[in-house]
Amino acid sequence: MMILSVLLAGNCISFAQPVPASDENIPYLMTFGSDGETSWGDDDFSQTFFFKIPSSYNQPFYIRVYDPDIGGDVDEINGVWDTRMSYEIFGGEGAWSNEDARGVQPTGAYKSGTMLATKVFGMDNRYDDKWYTFGPFNPTEGELREEFDGYIFKIICEGISGDDGNLYRYYLSSEADENVAIEDGNAFTYEYSFRMWNTTDNVSHIYPFIDTATIFVKQVNFDWDNDGYIRVVSRVRRGLLAKISGEDHWADSKVKIIEEEINSSLDFQFIKRKDPLVRNNNVVISVENQYGEYLEFFTVPIGGVPVYDPSINVRKIEKQ
Repeated sequence: MMILSVLLAGNCISFAQPVPASDENIPYLMTFGSDGETSWGDDDFSQTFFFKIPSSYNQPFYIRVYDPDIGGDVDEINGVWDTRMSYEIFGGEGAWSNEDARGVQPTGAYKSGTMLATKVFGMDNRYDDKWYTFGPFNPTEGELREEFDGYIFKIICEGISGDDGNLYRYYLSSEADENVAIEDGNAFTYEYSFRMWNTTDNVSHIYPFIDTATIFVKQVNFDWDNDGYIRVVSRVRRGLLAKISGEDHWADSKVKIIEEEINSSLDFQFIKRKDPLVRNNNVVISVENQYGEYLEFFTVPIGGVPVYDPSINVRKIEKQ
């Protein structure tokens, strides 16, 4: 994690506040109500994200949620709108460092830390297709972590009733009434639950960071609906296909990490099939190392977006 600290501190100036970020090309985050059917694409009806506030930042900030209610044109109805969704924000000791907080299931002490704000939304036209603002927060209310060179805050979106799909976005902002980026802020998660585009010409991306301790990674995806394929790209690998899941099923596969990929991000590309078009495809994915530790998906990838460079001299890759 010390290597990660150096890279975070020395990374080019970035503005990572939209979640999902523009480089990810993901339309919405996704969480269903607690009575939802997993075949609609959500395995556990809960999603956790972390925000990093750089240690040099000393002004109030806000966490904004786009379309936080469940109803209207953005969200996904299942019969009638009957879903309630909670958003909870945590800081303080243990918000990130508690092992359960860095897992991929809403079990144990995943709500660790000090609760700073919470609100429950149902169907409410006041918030449909609009932003709701949590805050202001003081950066020092977060958990100070040397490896991130900053303060870490946690937000959990969780379905508490109903079976409809909540599609939403976040923005880390220095202002309450508009989206104004905080220099060198970032956001990350350990399990990404998101909506795919309803078109075949958009490729979505997530970027797990590979540190010096990683020998291989195992990707695990849920309810991909056999919708095209998932390709793994790095600076030295033009593309390796990952195993994909069917409806309401899991699939996993391993990728051996080579030396030239250490201390950089991988690019997991989600490429939809052309025909027939799969609409409203919701996907869950996580990536873990050989120790079973889940890797961060930074919304702005550490080291930049990996682009295949055939000029890099690569050692022979062992058979997968």
